[in-house]
Amino acid sequence: MTVKTFHSGGAISFSTKGEYGVRLMVRLAAHRGTGPVSLGEIAAEEDLPRAYLEQLAIPLREARLITSTRGARGGYEVARDPATIRMSEVLRALEGPLAPMICASEDPAHSPGCAREGACTVNHLWIAVRDAIAQALDSVTLADLVPPPTLVEVRPIGAVEPEAAAV
Repeated sequence: MTVKTFHSGGAISFSTKGEYGVRLMVRLAAHRGTGPVSLGEIAAEEDLPRAYLEQLAIPLREARLITSTRGARGGYEVARDPATIRMSEVLRALEGPLAPMICASEDPAHSPGCAREGACTVNHLWIAVRDAIAQALDSVTLADLVPPPTLVEVRPIGAVEPEAAAV
């Protein structure tokens, strides 16, 4: 069986800005209510380069998706309830307008035009693809991606482990 090799990440893909930025946002949402979190802590939790997270924080802050606090106990926090942050907002802040093809950008300012404009018979396909991606991203909130907190069982000091009691 022959496996075909492709020279890109896929037909439609997001860059590491999108991938790492979503992971950053999920971590910030998971820490919500505990105060600012340092990017160093998130970098360690997610095994990501801290310097890259610092670059990703800039457009997220400009989009008012996160806030920053300076100082010894400073860091970053999500700017609002994760249930109100759609993943489409996050990815647009990081990647720019959705555009599976240059002729199908959501933002005309990012679409320099196409030599086939007016004669193209497939532009409606690319617009449908763009709209389907937008709908999928609009349907997921940051809260949907935050894992539930793990429960820690607390036993009295000196209590016997259930497995040990059966022996």
